[in-house]
Amino acid sequence: MTPLDSTLPETLARLRGARVLVTGAGISGRALVAPLRDLGADVTLTDGNADSLAAAATAHGVPTCSPDEAAAGIAGYVQVITSPGWRPDSPVLSAAAGAGIPIWGDVEFAWAVDRAELYGPARRWLVVTGTNGKTTTTSMLESILRAAGLSAVACGNIGLPVTDALRSGEPRYEALAVELSSFQLHWAPSVHPAAGAVLNIAEDHLDWHGGMQGYVDAKAQALTGEVAVLGLDDPVAAGLRERSGAPRTVGFRLGAPAPGELGIDGEDLVDRAFAAAETLAAVADVTPPGPAGLMDALAAAALARAVDVPATAVRDGLRNYRVGPHRAAFVAEIGEVTYIDDSKATNPHAARTSLLAHPRVVWIAGGLLKGARVDDLVAEVADRLVAAVLFGRDAGQIADALARHAPRVPVHRVEPGHDDLVTSTDTPDAVMARAVRVAAAAAEPGDAVLLAPAAASLDMFTDYGHRGRSFSEAVHALADHGDA
Repeated sequence: MTPLDSTLPETLARLRGARVLVTGAGISGRALVAPLRDLGADVTLTDGNADSLAAAATAHGVPTCSPDEAAAGIAGYVQVITSPGWRPDSPVLSAAAGAGIPIWGDVEFAWAVDRAELYGPARRWLVVTGTNGKTTTTSMLESILRAAGLSAVACGNIGLPVTDALRSGEPRYEALAVELSSFQLHWAPSVHPAAGAVLNIAEDHLDWHGGMQGYVDAKAQALTGEVAVLGLDDPVAAGLRERSGAPRTVGFRLGAPAPGELGIDGEDLVDRAFAAAETLAAVADVTPPGPAGLMDALAAAALARAVDVPATAVRDGLRNYRVGPHRAAFVAEIGEVTYIDDSKATNPHAARTSLLAHPRVVWIAGGLLKGARVDDLVAEVADRLVAAVLFGRDAGQIADALARHAPRVPVHRVEPGHDDLVTSTDTPDAVMARAVRVAAAAAEPGDAVLLAPAAASLDMFTDYGHRGRSFSEAVHALADHGDA
């Protein structure tokens, strides 16, 4: 894809009166309709989900077509803008590429719209990416920016599409804390933020990117702005220093910071990158506590400091921040067993943080591994596992890893063919309820029953939030009925 910056006015002007195809009728795709219409484009939506298409047609009065129809008629469009989950080798995008029709991602389009000042002066973009911790870091950054008196909002992969943030009337946001996934970054080669951070990189979405190198390449796109921020305790992220396209690259670590870094010195978060040695906040100011929360706080602080936010605002913003749901959230204590919802742990790297936080764990896991391997994770946490309760499409891969690296750990597979009480017609909530009951039976006083799936949720649930709510409801049902 060709960067847009040098030809933005002409690029957007050619959309007036032109037919534009938007692939994806979900939140990201629907958010593109209004700004494209503001530009005078003739918009058509396509999606493989007929219900999503029908809902979009009703809500926006926009023409729709199936992916097959879109691919067959691709020559009739002058531009394709894709939602982030669509792979480059999907039939529609392959047809567009073969016909020489430009393809942008939704974030690429938002960047073009913002740089062209369609909705007022261009904003400062502060980009957060990484395998884990993106949402927490982005939310912390939003809190810090607001504590500094800036009109700021968290957007992107966190839920609010960037185009919606740009079109917001009151307040008009002057700074954007933008969480970007590897998919979004793949489709956004022109985005050059005021500052961008890569928190960490572990195996995830390898099926989409065709391997680890494609995944790393996508993440590195966040480092092409004015300031690049790297998580130095992660070897892959730290190794991107040589690839940084930013004039200035800084890092953050859990240990004492060297010059050019942020880190922890005693009980304080300290900045030696944007100051000689300035205390930003106390360790006790950071929620959630522990290494993962501190790393996210340091990353958020580095991005804020890159745009001259004072130390007092970093401290106040971190004090004001509260962790979102399904991120190692306490659910209940029943019979001296603690139940923890970390449904947001959608890959092995994220699950590792939760598993290492407890000395004895009944692990509930499973779903879509997206090409990631779990052997290293299982080997590392084997001595903490009391039992494992598995469900979902890739439960077998996790069971095989447990057999290789933790053969003493009892494994319960809650799925048709492995559990007589689960049938192929059971709802996801019923499967989760069975998993929680099996986990409760395996736990002893002092143990933690931990939902840390290490996998995506879409094989069974609407999203990780649905999965977490299902777990919480099953746990509360235990308490209500005294099953534990």
